[in-house]
Amino acid sequence: MCVIWGIPYLLIRIAVAEVSPAVLVFTRTAVAALILMPVVLARGGLRSVGGKWVPLLAFAGVEVGGPWFLMGSAEQHISSSLAALLVSAVPLVGVLINPMFGARDRIGPVGVGGLLLGLVGVLAIVGLDLRVSNAWALVAMALVAVGYALGPALLSRYLTGVPAPTVIGVSLAACAIVYAPVAALQWPHAMPSATVVGSVAVLAVVCTALAFLLFFALVAEIGPVRSTVITYINPAVAALLGVAVLRENFTLGMGVGFLLVLAGSVLATRRHTPSEAPERVPELMAEEAL
Repeated sequence: MCVIWGIPYLLIRIAVAEVSPAVLVFTRTAVAALILMPVVLARGGLRSVGGKWVPLLAFAGVEVGGPWFLMGSAEQHISSSLAALLVSAVPLVGVLINPMFGARDRIGPVGVGGLLLGLVGVLAIVGLDLRVSNAWALVAMALVAVGYALGPALLSRYLTGVPAPTVIGVSLAACAIVYAPVAALQWPHAMPSATVVGSVAVLAVVCTALAFLLFFALVAEIGPVRSTVITYINPAVAALLGVAVLRENFTLGMGVGFLLVLAGSVLATRRHTPSEAPERVPELMAEEAL
């Protein structure tokens, strides 16, 4: 998950250079929905949703529709590395949000210390250049972090019993329907470059359809708070991609920061006692999700 969701920052940055954020969200969600909806229909269709349509649509908005549009808009003004840095606040936001939803998966003082240590590592990896073209980009990324923290909380609190493919397939389809009219108005007049088309394809198939199935399995295994710690490794992946793809220099700060990220993630996810069990979502176990 750290690798798969470390890639989108670069791909989004490439895509929004030629297509609007709304077109990107529509294309990404529509293609991924076409991949996942046959799985949903083969497993009984929408009967498993029952009376959970409101939290399901809320999940779609806070985990997919809102954050993906806001991130695409922000990356028109900030670097992909900085976007990853700002998203790394998700675990800290999750620590505050999840108790409001009755989550038992709380992180103690050592865990909070680990999150802070990881944040220091992220700062070292990405650097301290916070220059942006406008303040809206910072506000947009803050809203992205809140949305990404709310998503797992809604999933664990209200969507138990709904299979993972159904949740994400319906969420993606709903977002594609919502964004379709705007995307039609903003559709590019000329065919985007092969690089942009390839970026959108990878975003839809690997970073969306496959990634969400893996993420649901992760939430089922270790709980909604601990699952968001992957956002600390994502900036490291983004920085390493800069070295490998864009031939950027690998600095001492990147090396030290990556070690701090790993150490912080270990502390944030450690359990205080052997008897402490992770909060699980039985109906969304890894076997069901995959």
